[in-house]
Amino acid sequence: MNQQTKSGDATRDVLRFTFRHWRAEPRYVALIVVAMMTSTLADVFMPVFAGRLVDAIAVGGSDREGALHAALMAFAFMTGLGLLMIVMRHLAFYGIVELTLRVMSRVAQDAFARVQRFSTDWHANSFAGSTVRKITRGMWALDLMNDTLLLALLPSVTVLAGSMIVLGLRWPVMGLVIGMSSLAFIVMTALLAMRYVAPAARLANAWDTRVGGTLADALSCNAVVKAFGAEAREDSRLVWVLNKWHKRTSRLWQRGTNSGSMQFIALLFIRAAIIGTAIWLWWEDRATPGDIAYVLTTYFVIHGYLRDIGMHINNLRRSVNDMEELVEIHRQPVGVADRPGARPIHIGRGEVAFDRVTFHYAGHGTPLYRDLSLTVRAGERVGLVGPSGSGKTTLVKLIQRLYDVTGGEIRIDGQDIAGAQQASLRSQIAIVQQEPILFHRTLAENIAYGRPGSGMAEIERAARLANAHDFIMSLPKGYSTLVGERGVKLSGGERQRVAIARAFLADAPILILDEATSALDSESEVLIQQAMERLMVGRTSIVIAHRLSTVRALDRILVFEKGRIVEEGDHDSLYRRGGLYRRLCDHQGLEFTKAHRTGMAAE
Repeated sequence: MNQQTKSGDATRDVLRFTFRHWRAEPRYVALIVVAMMTSTLADVFMPVFAGRLVDAIAVGGSDREGALHAALMAFAFMTGLGLLMIVMRHLAFYGIVELTLRVMSRVAQDAFARVQRFSTDWHANSFAGSTVRKITRGMWALDLMNDTLLLALLPSVTVLAGSMIVLGLRWPVMGLVIGMSSLAFIVMTALLAMRYVAPAARLANAWDTRVGGTLADALSCNAVVKAFGAEAREDSRLVWVLNKWHKRTSRLWQRGTNSGSMQFIALLFIRAAIIGTAIWLWWEDRATPGDIAYVLTTYFVIHGYLRDIGMHINNLRRSVNDMEELVEIHRQPVGVADRPGARPIHIGRGEVAFDRVTFHYAGHGTPLYRDLSLTVRAGERVGLVGPSGSGKTTLVKLIQRLYDVTGGEIRIDGQDIAGAQQASLRSQIAIVQQEPILFHRTLAENIAYGRPGSGMAEIERAARLANAHDFIMSLPKGYSTLVGERGVKLSGGERQRVAIARAFLADAPILILDEATSALDSESEVLIQQAMERLMVGRTSIVIAHRLSTVRALDRILVFEKGRIVEEGDHDSLYRRGGLYRRLCDHQGLEFTKAHRTGMAAE
């Protein structure tokens, strides 16, 4: 697809998107259109009475009183039209403020809601900073779009059409000159904007988005930058991106300048055509001095609108380019959508069953799972172990329905999760991630995220169970302490305990633990291990084990390899078998192996 076709498609998509949101606010749109057209028509008829005023003054002679009366009447109409124009414009601007704010709010809410529901793959492949830039840039482009269409182009077209009709009724040749020259100017300006400037704007916006992504990526990973003394390296990376942005943006602005100059040249020819026609009409005795004043006044009105119409079309082009990526977000399919008629799921016992499940990631020809069948009994504590990429994490993602299975069913308490509302399903599954992510909010708010509306007594009880209360109370503001972006103001062990407290408060029947003690000091590991053991009591618990010492006490261990469960049993039976599980244990350290062998010998 060439750039011109793409530009035309983008313009249609953006305008359809805008009009769809206008339809949700019909009263405000009607108020703006009626008020602006009335105000503009007052502008159109103003030159008519200016001409009558000049004729009245020019006639004078013996009938001075009649001339005065005619002049005062023209003056009164001009004043009345001026007042009407002010009142109508005020109403139109009032309407545009309300319309724009309502539409901007709705668009931002819709985009945010949609982005939150995109697949985990989409989020993994997208810069958060770039996504925010697309939404905010598109949201503010709506402000320019509304102003351009309703407050600028609508009155411009009204003035041009009205002037052509009014002048054409008096002098058809003048109406023809104005109509043809205005049409030619508008077509030329539109072609310049959409086919000359727009392709450059699209590339400039892409690099503008890249700048936002680069900034966000470096700032969110500032701890890593500092750890490697890489500030200068990141500076250079940003400079490279900014140089690309500079070149693309310079090209865009230069094309905008060239387009503006061509429009002024065209306006010069239009002015010559209209004034030349007026002089010819006067020479042919078909126009009085008042008529000439009328034509010249009308021309100055037309000139102002034509000069601005070029700017308005450029603004329309700019708003279209700025909104393209926002519209694309709304067009992007949601990764996993609730099925029509999906109902809330009610989890009681918490039994999880995989029934001949087949699954493969998009773009992968070979399925990760093929006819996988597995049952985790209610209240059972199950560990998932295996090499990286063996399918452990994918299993728990499928339980949360972050992906849809390719074949088979996943049932919880006999209910197919594919037919359940996702929010209902996930609200009844508590998750403690390997690298817990906290909001830049207070500790109390982060813990209460597991169950909104919880009181401080419930929050503190959850924190005590998670061995988090003591360190929280040692902070200057206690539970009111802000934790920083992603919880960076807390240590890894502290973040982990807050995440466990959140899971305690959620009190869900199913618990997923992405075991995260491997990178912690011994004291934090003990505290977290104690909290995790308390958390698993009475719940169906699935533990992704990175350190195999943490799964020894679990009821059952599932050993994964290349998407298959190759071994299954408790720790002792698996170790005696001498298969993959034993090799994994031995690889993790001689101390664990020796300790285990000593224990087995004692038995």
